[in-house]
Amino acid sequence: MNEPLAERIRPKTLNDYISQQHLVGKNGVLTNLIKKGIIPSLLLWGPPGIGKTTLANIIATESGRPFYTLSAISSGVKEVREIIEKAKKGGGLFTAKNPILFIDEIHRFSKSQQDSLLGAVEKGWVTLIGATTENPSFEVIPALLSRCQVYILNSFDKNDLIALLHRAMEKDALLSTKKITLKETDALLQVSGGDARKLLNIFELLVSADDEIEITNKLVLEKVQKNTVRYDKTGEQHYDIISAFIKSIRGSDPNAAVYWLARMIEGGEDVKFIARRLLILASEDVGNANPTALILANNTFHAVSVIGNPESRIILSQCAVYLANSPKSNASYLAIDTALNLVKTTGDLSIPLHLRNAPTKLMKDLDYGKDYKYSHNFPNNFAEQEFLPDEISGTKLYEPGNNARENNFRETLKTRWKNRYDY
Repeated sequence: MNEPLAERIRPKTLNDYISQQHLVGKNGVLTNLIKKGIIPSLLLWGPPGIGKTTLANIIATESGRPFYTLSAISSGVKEVREIIEKAKKGGGLFTAKNPILFIDEIHRFSKSQQDSLLGAVEKGWVTLIGATTENPSFEVIPALLSRCQVYILNSFDKNDLIALLHRAMEKDALLSTKKITLKETDALLQVSGGDARKLLNIFELLVSADDEIEITNKLVLEKVQKNTVRYDKTGEQHYDIISAFIKSIRGSDPNAAVYWLARMIEGGEDVKFIARRLLILASEDVGNANPTALILANNTFHAVSVIGNPESRIILSQCAVYLANSPKSNASYLAIDTALNLVKTTGDLSIPLHLRNAPTKLMKDLDYGKDYKYSHNFPNNFAEQEFLPDEISGTKLYEPGNNARENNFRETLKTRWKNRYDY
């Protein structure tokens, strides 16, 4: 039996589909659309191995539509246009319902390839379903993105993954003949990284040799970790290596940073994907300890977008080394998360009257803007006044980091706000 286990037990109906209840549960948004026979063009966004392709197949089957699939890695404008022409002509394999065109890894389509889809999607010749592991806002052209609904698929949790293993043992024709005991699953789940396809591939490897086998953490580590897969930009180690890369920079180790960068470059990773992560890190982990880091990271992103390989490796290396050697602060990152949590718990608190905009006479009569102190009219461009709602007056959300620049921030804040905030 040459077909992989993941293919042999691939769900065929919504009832068999594990997880993503917010989309395909009893009251899920996609469930309701399928029942109504209304299938919009959509993008399925989520990590690898969580069932994006499977879900697209099920949508086509349960809505009774012809299903065509292309891979952004191996297909181009020519293949897209051929399917669109068949859809326009109708008849043949096509029914009155327009066909579904599924494009896996749509984020790897170039602008011209994505442009070739616009007319067909807009005129309803095809219903597009695209699968992507990357944020569609960055990787899908705005004109196409505006014509699609974006649905986020969540990572499998532990219960989902164990349920997949039990389904494989019960439903698969080959595995159901074996006596398999899941004594321990922690290592198996950890090595698979939440990727269901990878989990099932590893599981099949473990149980293929014997008719009776007991799955333990020791067995998994002995048989799997000795043969770690090569970097695969479409899934496998994609998230593990970018994680190691980011953590090395956060940990101020330029040597490890350039090593993991080299692993990604050698594996063919998208340079814009790497540059975006550096851009996020520059703000999240370096922050105001060195504000220039964000400028350099932003310029790096734009530079690699223009230059491409192989020269982009030099720019990425420069940025990674700079960020690794920069002083670190996550103070701004913590501040906004603390503020968001405060907003969620306190709701829409009233804006103090003196801070409100007063463009009309009525608003001025209601004291909008009254008693506001224009900072530039005071010494050192500062006048102490209340800027928070009364209910949370004095709440400190920003705590400066312990670095030269933010220590200066702290001293300035102490001088200005000694009577209001505890700095």
